[in-house]
Amino acid sequence: MDLSDELLELSYDPLLDDGARNAVYTCLDVQPDERVVLIADRGSLEVAAALARQLRRAAAEFRSVILEDMAERPIRYLPMEMETALEWADVSIFTAAAQPGELAMRRAMTAIVTRKRMRHGHMVGINYRIMMEGMRADYRHVEALTNWVWDKARKAKEITCETPAGTAIKAVFDPKLKWIPTPGIISPEKWGNLPGGETFTAPARVDGVYVVDGALGNWLAAKYGDMRRHPMAITIVDSRIVDVECANAEALEDFRQYVATDENSDRVGEFALGTNTAVRDVIGNMLQDEKIPGVHIAFGHPYSEHTGADWVSSTHIDVVGRDFNVWFDGVPIMKRGRYLCNGDL
Repeated sequence: MDLSDELLELSYDPLLDDGARNAVYTCLDVQPDERVVLIADRGSLEVAAALARQLRRAAAEFRSVILEDMAERPIRYLPMEMETALEWADVSIFTAAAQPGELAMRRAMTAIVTRKRMRHGHMVGINYRIMMEGMRADYRHVEALTNWVWDKARKAKEITCETPAGTAIKAVFDPKLKWIPTPGIISPEKWGNLPGGETFTAPARVDGVYVVDGALGNWLAAKYGDMRRHPMAITIVDSRIVDVECANAEALEDFRQYVATDENSDRVGEFALGTNTAVRDVIGNMLQDEKIPGVHIAFGHPYSEHTGADWVSSTHIDVVGRDFNVWFDGVPIMKRGRYLCNGDL
C-alpha cells in the first residue's frame, strides 16, 4: 500500500528539515519527475515524513511502503511490494531499524539497486540524533576529504593502526581489490549509507587485536550501544577471529554466535576509514559511528560485487573503536582521530 499521502500529512520536528534536505538534494540529487521509492518502518516515520516533504518539494514522483504493512518482522525475504516498487523507481531510500535476520532482505534489495544502477540512500538505524548530526554535514567537504583519503589508501601496501584502548592491527592489501569511496554523494556506480563518509576495501590480510570501545554493528548496535564501559577485544590472525574477550558476557555470546553463522562470517571482509567530520563521538549506532574519522573493520561479506573479492558470506558485522593513530606505509595519516591533511584539501 502506498502511504505517501499519509506521510505528507504526518507532523514532525522541523529541525529534521536540514538533514532531509541534505539527503534529497545534495546526497541523492533528486530531480523533478524522477521516481523515488521511500521504504520505512514504523519506528522511523518522523524521519520518513521529513524526507517525504523534501521529495514533494523536489517535484519528484514518489511512493512509500512500510515494512510492517508487508510482513511480520523480522522480514527474511524481499516482499513483492518492495520488489515492485524498486523495479518502478529511479531512486530509493531505506529508513528502518536493523533486526536479527533481516540482512538477507536488505541484500536482496541492494542487489536490485546495483543491477538497475539506482541512486540509493541506505539509512539502517536512522534516528533523530543522526539526522541532527551526521546528516547535517557539509557533504562537499566530506567528499573532498574522502577522495583525499581514498587516493592515498588505494596506493598503500600496508596500513597500521593503534588506539589508547589497545587496538594494534596491521592490514595488507591486494592491488587487484578496489577501494571504494562513499562520501555521501551517491551515484549510480555505488549505493551508499546516509549519513555518508568513508572509503573501504576488502583487505588481503589483517593481523592483530582490534578493541571495540565504540560500537558493534547490525542488530547488536541497538542492543548494546556504546561499548566504552565494556570493550570487546578481538584477536585476528590471517584475517580470521581466533579469540574474543569482553566483560559483558551476553554481548560476547551474541557476537560469537553471529560470527559463527557460516564459513566466512569470522573473516575480515571490510577495512574502512571514516571521513565524516560532523561526527564527533560514538553514539552507539553503527549507521553514524562507522563514519567517525578512524578505522573500522567488518567480519563477513566483503562487498565482492564492488571490491572484486572472490569470496562471500551471508553475514556482515562492523566494529568501531575510538581515537585512532593510523599510518599508511609508515607515514602518519591520522593522530587521535584527526586526519593530518596539512592543507591538502
